[in-house]
Amino acid sequence: MDGLAHAVLTLAQQLEASPVGAAMRGTRGLYPAVNTVHLLGVVLLVGGIGVVDARVLGLGRAVPLAALSRYLTPAAIAGLGLLAVSGALLFCADAGPFIRSPLFQAKLALIALGAANAFLFRRRFGDFDDGAEPPALARAMAAASLGLWTSATVVGRWLAYL
Repeated sequence: MDGLAHAVLTLAQQLEASPVGAAMRGTRGLYPAVNTVHLLGVVLLVGGIGVVDARVLGLGRAVPLAALSRYLTPAAIAGLGLLAVSGALLFCADAGPFIRSPLFQAKLALIALGAANAFLFRRRFGDFDDGAEPPALARAMAAASLGLWTSATVVGRWLAYL
């Protein structure tokens, strides 16, 4: 094990042994409550960004894309914030096993790719002119977004059962 991997594993073990990790494992109802907040974050993020992505791909052309994006992007950002906080708390409960899990590592990679795609999409396209059809690159990035966030969600759910 190289130095970085050892440091990450040590940090994960410290988080798991911390008062937060102990509380997440030992306080009745806390883990399910945080997991519920995590699910709400998924709904806000994937629901918000997914609807905008679907519109970029051509669904619901009667709905103005710029207005839809202005309305749902803050919900998606709020969802990402909830996911980050609740995910960190859930991680503390079983950080040692999670950090070693290829499935968890895949989830983190999918989240990083989804966030990078969203950032680059926003930077490249900003708000759309409702009279124009989104360019092919925007449609490709919207399709990638749907795939990445859906995959991150599915892999995250699998973690609970494997």
